Amino acid sequence: MGKQYVVIGLGRFGGSVTRTLLSLGYDVMGIDKDEKRVQEYAPILSHVYQADSTDEGVMRELGVRNMDHAIVAIGENLQASILTTLILKDIGVKFVTAKATNDYHQRVLEGVGADHIVHPERDTGVRVAHQVTSKNMIEYLELSPQHSLVEMIAPPIFCGKTLKSLDFRAKYGCSVMAIRRRDNDLVVSPHADDHIFEGDMLVIIGKNSDITRFERTFAD
Repeated sequence: MGKQYVVIGLGRFGGSVTRTLLSLGYDVMGIDKDEKRVQEYAPILSHVYQADSTDEGVMRELGVRNMDHAIVAIGENLQASILTTLILKDIGVKFVTAKATNDYHQRVLEGVGADHIVHPERDTGVRVAHQVTSKNMIEYLELSPQHSLVEMIAPPIFCGKTLKSLDFRAKYGCSVMAIRRRDNDLVVSPHADDHIFEGDMLVIIGKNSDITRFERTFAD
C-alpha cells in the first residue's frame, strides 16, 4: 500500500500540491473550511471534507492520524495554521509539512513540531509535492510542460556502480547531467565509466513521465 497524504487548505498552493500528488499516483485526502473549494475537488478526490482543522475532535473523527504525511497549506490565517500543525503532531501524524508566510511564522511552526517548512514564494506546489513523496529528492525544477530536472541523493543500490552499468536512459528514460560529490565537487557531463558513491547527488533530466517513474521506483 502506498503512502497516504492529507492536504489541509485547498487554495492555490494546496490545490497545486493535491493535483500533483494525484498525478504521481498517491491517495490524497483534502480538507478545507470553504464549501466551494471542497465542491471543486470532490470530482477528483475520493475523500474531501469541509471541516475545521483546528478542532482536534474533528481531525480524529476524519482519521487524519492514520495519514503518513500531512501538508498544512492554510493561507493567511496564521493562528489556524499553527494550531492545525500542533494538533496534527499531537494526534500522531508521522510527518507534517507546513506552509510559512514569513520567518516568524516558520519559527513558530517549528516550535510546535512541524517536520518541514515550505515558503510558497519560492516553493511551488508542484515542487513541494515531488519533495514530500521522495526522501531522496533535494530539488525539482520544471523546465517545460514536458521536461523536468531533479537533484536527488543517489539511491543506495546505485553506490559503487558505473553510469554505464546502470544504463539510465534504457531503464529509466532519463539522463544524468552531473554528479555532485560529498565534498561538493561537481562532475559535469559525467563519463559512462564514472562511479556513483555513497552520498553523491545526481542531477537528472528527462520527460516528466520518466522522471515521475524514476521517483516512484526509489520513493521508499
